[in-house]
Amino acid sequence: MSHKCADITIDVQTLTCAQLANTFQEDADHLTVWYSGWYNGLAKKHMMKIDRAKDLEHQIIVYCKANQNKKVIQAIDVVFNEHRAQKGIKMKK
Repeated sequence: MSHKCADITIDVQTLTCAQLANTFQEDADHLTVWYSGWYNGLAKKHMMKIDRAKDLEHQIIVYCKANQNKKVIQAIDVVFNEHRAQKGIKMKK
């Protein structure tokens, strides 16, 4: 991915951590914001805590840099689960 390829369609369910970790920071930031909105939409959450979102997005990028063989959606799952565990957040089943 690069700024020169702005018209490319991305399958967000197959995007790898290597692809995210090895792109421009601005593109990685845009993608993690998109993923955040996607996940919040699935959870029917319509509010965003900016500071928490930025921190979690950063953690996802850091995780992806260290685990480039994973998919981004797997990285998000790991980071979100760790965040929930640290905060004592229980998910409804």
